[in-house]
Amino acid sequence: MNTFGRLFRMTTWGESHGKAIGSVVDGCPAGLELKEEDIQKELNRRRPGFSEVSTKRKEKDEVQILSGVLDDITLGTPISMLIWNRDVNSTPYGAIRHLVRPGHADLTYWEKFKIRDWRGGGRSSARETAARVAAGAIAKKILRKFGVEVIGHTIEVAGIKAEEVPLERIKENRDKNPVLCADIKASAAMVEKILEVKEEGDSVGGIAEIIIHNPPAGLGEPVFLKLDAYLSQAIMSVGAVKAVEFGAGFHISRMKGSEANDPIKMENERPTFVSNNAGGILGGISTGQDIVIRVAIKPTPSVSKPQRTINIKTGEDEEIIVQGRHDPCIVPRIIPVLEAMAAMVMVDSMMMQGLIPRSFIDK
Repeated sequence: MNTFGRLFRMTTWGESHGKAIGSVVDGCPAGLELKEEDIQKELNRRRPGFSEVSTKRKEKDEVQILSGVLDDITLGTPISMLIWNRDVNSTPYGAIRHLVRPGHADLTYWEKFKIRDWRGGGRSSARETAARVAAGAIAKKILRKFGVEVIGHTIEVAGIKAEEVPLERIKENRDKNPVLCADIKASAAMVEKILEVKEEGDSVGGIAEIIIHNPPAGLGEPVFLKLDAYLSQAIMSVGAVKAVEFGAGFHISRMKGSEANDPIKMENERPTFVSNNAGGILGGISTGQDIVIRVAIKPTPSVSKPQRTINIKTGEDEEIIVQGRHDPCIVPRIIPVLEAMAAMVMVDSMMMQGLIPRSFIDK
């Protein structure tokens, strides 16, 4: 499936080494002020080639809005966005076009379709996620009208863990370094480690944390479209993600029930929670607390070290060395993608709850 969402829907299209990629957003309310600059700001956060710890492929990722907007105001009709692929070089892939790259979707795409795009993975490439970020930028702008923020940052790379810091410090510090880590000391160690493995021709993974700040209570549809289930689906659809946890996550399995439960008290005539082990969701429905999600991201599978694989044309075992331009650590560039997916789920869920109108234009 290339379409995500129920009422607020995104369809992405295009291949990594094709002429262009893009997305179509359907269900966006009319009357939202939207400029290409709004989308460009988010795309700039994930674009390749602008950090010492990212791929050398340089794409400006300049977005063009083709439909659904008039005089910088959304019409309520489908919004189509285009991003040209400018810095494409398929030459390194020609020599390995019949070899399946370990850790990639080459073999599984071939098993499913009996054909695959050998030019950098096609649809399975991380390049596709730029189209998600473009759609997510629209979702983020809608959420801001309701005071909801989606904030992502790096909390671990290659086993180097950041200190836990308050939300305001996360927002202040995360963009001050190439790994998007709010702990400045840890971020320096992360960068050093990434550059070290890059010299070795290898890669590392890490953990990102996504915080949905100030969400409304009551979001989520029992029992098969619980909010945490929906968010998990969205986040797990991002290629490099291997695990998701909410709140205390896996650690909650080592707690007693009396420790895991979040005590409730009345404050300003409203029920409030003393802690947030549940991560802002109970019974699949948002509590109104911040929704806290942590995401395990695998090392970039394209490494220049020799690896064992097979030739799908000859059926023989071979050795592969993957050339080309690849991220030694994908964690910082995947954070805007995770934010985009979480933002789209929140907008869709708020629409299902009747909190977002079809039009923001006053009648």
